[in-house]
Amino acid sequence: MELLPIFLDLQGKPCLVVGGGTTAARKVGSLTRSGAAVSLVAPTLCETLERKAAAGELRYLARHFEPEDLPGNRLVIAATDERDTNRRIARLAGELDIPVNVVDDPDACTFLLPSIVDRSPVTVAVSTGKASPVLARLLRTRLESLIPAGYGRLAELSGRYRDRVKERFADQRDRRRFWDRVLQGAVAERIFAGQFEEAEAVIERELAPDALDRDMGEVYLVGAGPGDPDLLTFRALRLMQQADVVVYDRLVADPILEMTRRDARRIYVGKQRNHHAMRQEEINRLLADLAKDGYRVLRLKGGDPFIFGRGGEEIDTLAAEGVPFQVVPGITAASGCAAYAGIPLTHRDHAQSVVFVTGHLKDGSIDLNWPMLAQPNQTVVFYMGLVGLPVIVERLLAHGVPAEMPIALVEQGTTHLQQVHTGTLATIGDIVESAQPKPPTLVIVGEVVELRDKLNWFSPPDAPVQGATTPIV
Repeated sequence: MELLPIFLDLQGKPCLVVGGGTTAARKVGSLTRSGAAVSLVAPTLCETLERKAAAGELRYLARHFEPEDLPGNRLVIAATDERDTNRRIARLAGELDIPVNVVDDPDACTFLLPSIVDRSPVTVAVSTGKASPVLARLLRTRLESLIPAGYGRLAELSGRYRDRVKERFADQRDRRRFWDRVLQGAVAERIFAGQFEEAEAVIERELAPDALDRDMGEVYLVGAGPGDPDLLTFRALRLMQQADVVVYDRLVADPILEMTRRDARRIYVGKQRNHHAMRQEEINRLLADLAKDGYRVLRLKGGDPFIFGRGGEEIDTLAAEGVPFQVVPGITAASGCAAYAGIPLTHRDHAQSVVFVTGHLKDGSIDLNWPMLAQPNQTVVFYMGLVGLPVIVERLLAHGVPAEMPIALVEQGTTHLQQVHTGTLATIGDIVESAQPKPPTLVIVGEVVELRDKLNWFSPPDAPVQGATTPIV
């Protein structure tokens, strides 16, 4: 380790910044947020520093730097546009043993300012030493996406309960076990969801005498989106990586499944048409039983769990059993596949509404509200409609939809295997016979399909060429 990372208490302490540009403004911002009493020396100021000076957030000396500015300061930052001036400030500060930072000149610094992820009172500082400040900023950006803002409130809550936890658990192992449950379990998740009163209620229950004996897990009902891992939400990714057990569907893409915790137990409960690895009632029971055994259970579903995902049935059972759960929405297949196919689901020149329907009902039929689906100026998206496509086409035509109405089949949407087959209600049968698309395939019916040729932007590099796209005829 080349440099020792430390955190300084600068509350009310005098600090000096020399320079009046945007770089100096960033340094002043960091110091004032830490509570430092900042003096700023510069002949002119940028707009940001002018506002801070006018608001009394710093002491401004409108002139060039003088050696007499240095004594009494806890640290100094040289941020002028003149390299020689900055180095002179660094030399003089060094003679007084005052820590100094020189912008864009790491060799002249006695300390470096890291890239910061601020979740006060939680602070994460990233530094690459003197090697690459740009890389440090990139790493900070990556960490920003992985550390929810709620960690600050979680730290505050932990601080308030620290003494009580010590009194409650004399054994260090019990204390560690308690904090593991709090910081990675139901308390943390409620903080992240903004449910602060519920979080305190949970931590009070965790402090009860029999808490360690009645350890209860939790179920995370998470939408995995249509296939592309980059479409996962930050919360989904975090829960995926902390779950003990993963219960997953057939439509969850392998790259997404690989993002779950490596040592987590995986249970496949995928369902295909007329073939279920596990009945829905058994899945509901499994989730409740696993949570009651103390496990953090990830129920991972393709798309969004509340759009033809039967998520409502699962949490209905959990609620009845008193099992804690939370729901993380995902990008539903209609939104994801249509976007990656270059087909806007609504467009003021073509469709003023969009309807999502399932291509088959619980009993296997396709008994839908066909007069409603045949209305003009709308887009209709059929989930699980590939097998019943001949019936869908026949019923739409019978209810007055023109034979020239455009239709698209999006196969393996948003993935590197995506293929889009377009045609009309009159021609799609022949196209399907030729291309032989396989599930999962989404069916989109509406005039907006005509926009694909103009708006298509996603060209999967590994997709098979044959039958990849069939033009509307």
